[in-house]
Amino acid sequence: RRHRPRPEGAGGGCGSRAGLASSESGGSGFSLAAAALPERRRPGGGRPRYEVVRELGAEEVRWFYREDRKTWKPFIGYDSLRIELAYRALGPAGGPADPREGEVAAVEPVCVRSGLYEVDVASAESYPVYWNQTEKIPVMRGQWFIDGTWQPLEEEESNLIEQEHLNRFKGQQLQESFDMEVSKPVDGKEAIHSLKLSRNHVDWHSVDEVYLYSDATTSKIARTVTQKLGFSKASSSGTRLHRGYVEEATLEDKPPQTSHIVFVVHGIGQKMDQGRIIKNTAMMRDTARKIEEKYFSNLATHVEFLPVEWRSKLTLDGDTVDSITPDKVRGLRDMLNSSAMDIMYYTSPLYRDELVKGLQQELNRLYTLFCSRNPEFEEKGGKVSIVSHSLGCVITYDIMTGWNPVRLYEQLLQKEEEELEERWMSYEEQRLLEELYVTKQRLKEIEERLHELKASTISKPPVLKFKVENFFCMGSPLAVFLALRGIRPGNSGSQDHILPRTICNRLLNIFHPTDPVAYRLEPLILKHYSNISPVQIHWYNTANPLPYEHMKPSFLNPTKEPTSVTDGESVSTVPSPTTSPVMVRRHYGESITNIGKASILGAASIGKGLGGMLFSRFGRSSTTTPQTLEPGKDGAEGDDKKATTVGTPPLPHSSSGFLEPIVELEHRIDFELREGLVESRYWSAVTSHTAYWSSLDIALFLLTFMYKHDQEDTDKSNLDAI
Repeated sequence: RRHRPRPEGAGGGCGSRAGLASSESGGSGFSLAAAALPERRRPGGGRPRYEVVRELGAEEVRWFYREDRKTWKPFIGYDSLRIELAYRALGPAGGPADPREGEVAAVEPVCVRSGLYEVDVASAESYPVYWNQTEKIPVMRGQWFIDGTWQPLEEEESNLIEQEHLNRFKGQQLQESFDMEVSKPVDGKEAIHSLKLSRNHVDWHSVDEVYLYSDATTSKIARTVTQKLGFSKASSSGTRLHRGYVEEATLEDKPPQTSHIVFVVHGIGQKMDQGRIIKNTAMMRDTARKIEEKYFSNLATHVEFLPVEWRSKLTLDGDTVDSITPDKVRGLRDMLNSSAMDIMYYTSPLYRDELVKGLQQELNRLYTLFCSRNPEFEEKGGKVSIVSHSLGCVITYDIMTGWNPVRLYEQLLQKEEEELEERWMSYEEQRLLEELYVTKQRLKEIEERLHELKASTISKPPVLKFKVENFFCMGSPLAVFLALRGIRPGNSGSQDHILPRTICNRLLNIFHPTDPVAYRLEPLILKHYSNISPVQIHWYNTANPLPYEHMKPSFLNPTKEPTSVTDGESVSTVPSPTTSPVMVRRHYGESITNIGKASILGAASIGKGLGGMLFSRFGRSSTTTPQTLEPGKDGAEGDDKKATTVGTPPLPHSSSGFLEPIVELEHRIDFELREGLVESRYWSAVTSHTAYWSSLDIALFLLTFMYKHDQEDTDKSNLDAI
């Protein structure tokens, strides 16, 4: 349970439904249920105990939910209280009657779990708000609980026991010295009351001492044997039951306010395993909660992760590709059609726009829905980040930048016209070309006037309805797509070279060292960064890690000249720094990494079409001009992994392996996960592309950047107070 300051009015994503205190939903009964009734606190604190046996208060009941057929999990107090009030609104006179009998009153769904889910009390089911899920999540009302685990008894049995308990003991005095955590021995005590259930029976040894026994034959034999040995019936096979939950439900036990939302975008393969992104996002969310609890519990806000499932709604070619797929090795072919085919769809001019619009519309839909349910989010300056995986990085990038292959085609036509004008031609040909030029100019003027007229009447909405604070790429082939579009290194260390800061404040490229689909982005900005190791992501349990902005760049191979070539290898066979894989790791996993490289390069070049001509004409190649900057700060982290790098001009470097003053990036972009000490590099090359979701190291990395300003503000206020 999280013990952090609870801000006033933190709605948990419920909008106007957060309080559920309207008279028609039974909210007005809370003051009677939780405040006006006489109560006394246990000597050691904890849940209040009433003087006499009475009907359970709303704060004593606890509601539970169960996912993936696992154990029942309790809702937090804030959620449980509001579900219970809605439940009581269904019964006569607001009493705890069974709402599933007779007529059911209409009650609004109750918003729970930080606003990600809603509970339909009448059907006893919960369902997600922001994504579709085929399996409904059952919810249950807990009144009687098993000692030790505090798991609720099944609702049907619990209702029967509760009804019997009230019929027999209502109005009787409770024991003063009763302590819930200490089970008092009942040896020698006879049961004062008993209730027979379908497979069990319940014995009351006193008002507060209730035991559940199984009526299975084996349990009866075990009881008989142990009782003959001198043990009591309760201690031999009985299960102690408690009435009311161990912890009182209060409205103060509410989720913190969401200050930052993260859209999690999937890559290829979603068609093959629909719903996978929902599970992956849930893993990332749960991992982030653990990190928040450990490192950011002093902050009164939290980060919410929302899955963006854009693939399943697209029709694309219908079933045309399936119909032309041969039957032999059908399973493997279907897997490729459902995964790698997405790359081919994206490079197709026919379907590319459909993929882009599918993701764009889903991002805007989720943001609009979230803001409608959390009206204070925009008012209080809530931020939005995007975490994209694999091909999702490329599509997200194209949406943010508005890149379109049609522009390249127009540039090609313009270039051909310029070349045409330079060669010799006959008088007739020249006259026709001039006439064509005048006609094109006239057509262009008409199009511009028409465009201005439309723009004055209809304001074009932005592509995305929000500004992106951070764009995290995981296992991303974005660099190779940009390289094939003609992006070449420049001589400025600004992120603007590939993604303007006006569009996205910070670009971060995360990858596993053996992920065959991942490529580096930094060498596309400054060429010599192909010889500089990516920043190593800290292990989540590192004590006092050096802040990432204080880490100084270091060579991949400090002991050799960066231009060295391995024996028997010519410079002509070496890949370009802008299109090489993450690192040229000659010592392990080379063949597997090359397979990944070949597949990405091949798939990306399928839709190149005119690209071959375009890149040769418009490739923005330039050389790196060293400029003198201030040396970086001391205290950097080296990388002792050896690698061979080729085709880069020598750079000044010291014996320690750190760079001398030269052009540096404003911010580092490439961040590499540390390899496990015992993991097989060949096996991890197969599994690493999908290993990002449950990583505690990545969760800490993401939250470090998203909580950066909040943490700085908190530290500043603490210093001011001192």
